[in-house]
Amino acid sequence: MTSATEFAPGLAVQGFTPPLRLSDFKLIAFDMDSTLINIECIDEIADAAGRKAEVAAITEAAMRGEITDFKDSLRRRVALLQGVPATALQAVFEQRLRLNPGAQSLVQRCKAHGLRVLLVSGGFTFFADRVCEMLGIDFARSNVLEIANGVLTGRVVDQDWGDICDGAEKCKMLLHTCVQLGIAPQQSIAMGDGANDLPMMGAAGLSVAYHAKPKVREQAMVSIQQGGLDRLLEVVRPD
Repeated sequence: MTSATEFAPGLAVQGFTPPLRLSDFKLIAFDMDSTLINIECIDEIADAAGRKAEVAAITEAAMRGEITDFKDSLRRRVALLQGVPATALQAVFEQRLRLNPGAQSLVQRCKAHGLRVLLVSGGFTFFADRVCEMLGIDFARSNVLEIANGVLTGRVVDQDWGDICDGAEKCKMLLHTCVQLGIAPQQSIAMGDGANDLPMMGAAGLSVAYHAKPKVREQAMVSIQQGGLDRLLEVVRPD
């Protein structure tokens, strides 16, 4: 891939000549934590157990790509949540979770131009379901925290598609959704910030890093380092 060039302040592109047309795409896929929303939910849940610093350190290393086994890193972090009251999830949602700038306007503009929207997250359905409702997202895949007797058990629940939504599963879900829609992967856009987003970003026709880790910025075709998610519309323009 060619080296990135600054297209506008805080917005870099590589591997293509902008602008592209939004109508050339039929699907846009988003990571959730630190992409669509402002927090890493697992770190904020851990705060309720007094373990935020410990969990956040593992999260940061995983997102930078220093921990290559995402499933193992997630299991380690979730284990540290054992005993946290399930009510902490609602408190995190109400008090700490916010949509990142430009999220709503970008999703609305994409939907207005006929794109379907996918959320794929290494985070949790408790939050993903609510974010999907807030934004009118069409498809989603994320992880389920096990709850028993009103507290987190420290485990993730297996689902019919597998155990944990890691980078490989994000890519698989992107490709599966393309098949469902009858489109080529080249007609999809994938946006993320962490190393576990790279597989789906590599499979999509356009990869977008949003306030991302260095490893992700280096490989993305578009890198947004200043401003909101809707800065993508400076590069992929509505007709």
